[in-house]
Amino acid sequence: MSNPRETNISKAFVSILAIISILGFISIITYTFFTIDTQAYVETLWLIILGLGFIIEANPVQLFHRIRNRLEERNFTATTTFIIGALAVVAGTLSLPQINIQNPAFLAVKGIISLIAIIFIVIQTWVVK
Repeated sequence: MSNPRETNISKAFVSILAIISILGFISIITYTFFTIDTQAYVETLWLIILGLGFIIEANPVQLFHRIRNRLEERNFTATTTFIIGALAVVAGTLSLPQINIQNPAFLAVKGIISLIAIIFIVIQTWVVK
């Protein structure tokens, strides 16, 4: 029997991780075979897709209803996940080559989001069932 406190991995989040892996692979292939540098676009897509994955994982509609009723530990985790997802989408949008913000503070935010994403990926992959 499974413990009711156990959390199962989200299939949507696994799909998002697969899409990110495919994007990285396509970037390597296009640069290796065709010498087309798509790194700026891949970074943008990576952040936007990752942010959407975090937002999907947070389930904002249910989160809003749960927070309205009572703030709990689970709600706090989902709220944090939602905020990180929203920041990743904004960072991805501002990373478009047409906009290309290169402010040191913005680059630090992107780095922190990337580190948090790696931690979430490790937890989702190896810790959570």
